[in-house]
Amino acid sequence: MLITGATLKTVNETAAALQAAVDAHHFGVMQVHNLKEALEKKGVEFARECMVFEVCQPHQAKKVLEQSMSVSTALPCRISLYEEDGRTILATLKPTAMLAMFSVPQLEKVAREVEETIIKIMHEAAA
Repeated sequence: MLITGATLKTVNETAAALQAAVDAHHFGVMQVHNLKEALEKKGVEFARECMVFEVCQPHQAKKVLEQSMSVSTALPCRISLYEEDGRTILATLKPTAMLAMFSVPQLEKVAREVEETIIKIMHEAAA
């Protein structure tokens, strides 16, 4: 259910590369959550970097939502970047697995297309 990859780039370097890869594949970054900063603003010390990118391909999102508005609970897709053992990890939940929970079989093709593109985006950001 989880797709992961790793790079020796820093989290910030990977974040910049991820933004470029998202744009190159006609997705958009809707929001970036810096979890370390968010926790520290709430008075919770957290040593490791962790950023969560919410990404979306608007045309694909429209196809999904036209079939089932309940899928909105799983949108947008998220790609997480975090430090682990001196590397930056990129991770996402498989869109195919997420959409399978909604029992809308006609969305399988869209989910596969989105998943394939997100994998390409992650590989490009890690390279």
